[in-house]
Amino acid sequence: MAKGHRSQIKRERNAQKDTRPSAKLSYARVSVQKACFVLDAIRGKDAQTALGIVTYNPRYASSLIKKLLESAIANAENNNGMDPAKLYVEECFADKGPTMKRVKPRAQGRAYRIEKRMSHITVVLNER
Repeated sequence: MAKGHRSQIKRERNAQKDTRPSAKLSYARVSVQKACFVLDAIRGKDAQTALGIVTYNPRYASSLIKKLLESAIANAENNNGMDPAKLYVEECFADKGPTMKRVKPRAQGRAYRIEKRMSHITVVLNER
């Protein structure tokens, strides 16, 4: 059992909460490996440069990450009162989500499994 009253435990847990502006996209229909190609390109860049990179990146994941980055910038501006010109991408990562399993018929009555992978993409910003 945890020590202390329930309200005290909640207070301590909320004190440790991360206050950096972020945005998360769950169950994105793109594999982690493909999303990481785009995320590696914007990690550490300032927000406007990162937006430019994902806008002109031909990969499918970049369209998802562009909306996510715009959402994180809006969260920083509206919820935290930060200046959008000073923001940069502090963290961005993709975690493995569930996998949809499908069957594709092949020659001689065989069935091949097709795995349609999903990911949870997170973008965390901070001010310089």
